[in-house]
Amino acid sequence: MSEAPVAAVLAGGRSRRMGSAKALVELGGRPLLAWALAAAVGAGLETVVVAKPGSELPPLDVPVWPEPAQPSHPLTGVIAALERAAPRAVVVLACDMPFVPAELIARLARLDAPAAAPVGEGFPARYESAALPVLRAGLEREAPLRAVLAELAAVEVAAGGPAHALLGINDPEALARAAALLR
Repeated sequence: MSEAPVAAVLAGGRSRRMGSAKALVELGGRPLLAWALAAAVGAGLETVVVAKPGSELPPLDVPVWPEPAQPSHPLTGVIAALERAAPRAVVVLACDMPFVPAELIARLARLDAPAAAPVGEGFPARYESAALPVLRAGLEREAPLRAVLAELAAVEVAAGGPAHALLGINDPEALARAAALLR
């Protein structure tokens, strides 16, 4: 059996809709990034953050792997993580998904597939090195993540956990909804 995948938390986005760096935005007294990191570490995986040079990040206990400054697309971070982790697979999650269950990350890590993701979602997802040509081609044409997963015939998995397990926090309204869920 090959080595366990690396969990890569992407934190290199522009955060246009949020208005400030999502990795630093507080939810329940912790930065959003801390929630995603806790899920990855809770899954028992070696965990890293992937971010553009100069990204605003909170203090971290995990390595930061750089992604290219351009283009600004989620696939940029996915490809950077996969290239750096090779030949290991990566389980990629976004820094703005505070409710992702560690159990889902662990299930994705155990799969043996070039790509896998929850039904209809782009994150979290598992990728193996064999997916790199399709990922690079998708980035070149700025394809949506879900379209690239479809091209890869990604194995679909049930998200499990609460209904809000895959909630992404993209703007202040979503942050307010997440805060209400914590109460």
